Amino acid sequence: MSIRILVVDDEPLARNSVRRFLKNNAEVEVIGECGDGESAVAAILTKKPDLVFLDVQMPERDGFEVLRRVGAEQMPAIIFVTAFDRYALQAFDANALDYLLKPFRKERFERALARAKTHISGHQNHEEARRILAGLEQVQVRLSQGYDERLPVAENGRIVFVKTRDIDWIEADGNYVHLHVGNRGHDLRETLTNLEHKLNPRDFLRIHRSAIVNVHRIKEIRPWFGGYHVVVLENGKELRMSRYQRDVAKRLGLA
Repeated sequence: MSIRILVVDDEPLARNSVRRFLKNNAEVEVIGECGDGESAVAAILTKKPDLVFLDVQMPERDGFEVLRRVGAEQMPAIIFVTAFDRYALQAFDANALDYLLKPFRKERFERALARAKTHISGHQNHEEARRILAGLEQVQVRLSQGYDERLPVAENGRIVFVKTRDIDWIEADGNYVHLHVGNRGHDLRETLTNLEHKLNPRDFLRIHRSAIVNVHRIKEIRPWFGGYHVVVLENGKELRMSRYQRDVAKRLGLA
């Protein structure tokens, strides 16, 4: 059974982008699109889609007003779409599954869609996995002397433990983090700030508001424009370092 999707955005180009990324996906069906909040409310209530890609900034009635008009009981799964980072937190306060920051890449779009599919097709199993993960994290905090040595992540209905020493770097991704481990990636429902406190600072350094790196994977730090620096990992990945983190790197003997 396909997932029925409604696309809501006042910009035709943005709607076309979503449609293009959904094209040839046999598991979904685009049942319609709307260019304003008023028609979006009507379409959600009458067509009852499983998932809505909902633009935040629309004239007269924005995405949050659409949510208020429809009501939480009748609102389907939501992925908010926004051109402004400051709306991200408010989007999650509105219980969105995820948000896409315009212009978004296909890889980022597919990750958001995958989360929505998991939520829609196996919501109860997903919630049960979250409860198990939360319990495991509490046990780990008690047993690891303050710092986690393994992180439990959900993968294909199972719980897989990722050793922190194997992580190359960690990327903020909405209210998730994405663990880069060699040529593999794992998503963890956790803010980067919360995860930072669980990792040993001798092994991990937050170089930017959206990135933490394993210091043992750092190959070099290069000067960049405007007083910034670029952190180069052993695998060749280049990440920008915030200026205020330069002193932290110096104290660790990395720069």
